[in-house]
Amino acid sequence: MQDGFFHDFLLLALAVLLLVAACTDIRRRQIDNWLNIAIVAGAPVFWWASGLDLWPGVAIQIGMATGVFLVLAVLFAIGAMGGGDVKLLAALALWLEPDWFLRMLLIMALVGGMLTIVMAGWHVIRRQRGKLAIPYGVAIAAAGISILGIQYLSDNPIRSSLLG
Repeated sequence: MQDGFFHDFLLLALAVLLLVAACTDIRRRQIDNWLNIAIVAGAPVFWWASGLDLWPGVAIQIGMATGVFLVLAVLFAIGAMGGGDVKLLAALALWLEPDWFLRMLLIMALVGGMLTIVMAGWHVIRRQRGKLAIPYGVAIAAAGISILGIQYLSDNPIRSSLLG
């Protein structure tokens, strides 16, 4: 992967879009389509800035994003996941290499589990009735931003300890 100002700017832009996704999910329990479209549209520019080859690099990214979308669309169809979350994860799959995407999913699951426990506790304390709505975009954004920091910030002490 190449580095440089433009490359880093694109990563920063992705992080900002992930923060916006988390905020809108907290406020409205919705991740807007324009946000997911912006992330998808930025991916080819990021591939170019990163020096990713069309074959197999770009093909792997597109294949992985398609697979992620199809698998998660099934979860959406059975009511286990929100549509915005599905689209956000598929869009992120365009940016992250497969092994880093799997690491992101692990972090997302841990953050999402903690978020669910906190939200469920708050739901019980406030004696609210009805279905508990978890803003899972927060977990996706936290995991995505964490992976961006670990993967791309070479002087990051976490990266040094994780990668040796």
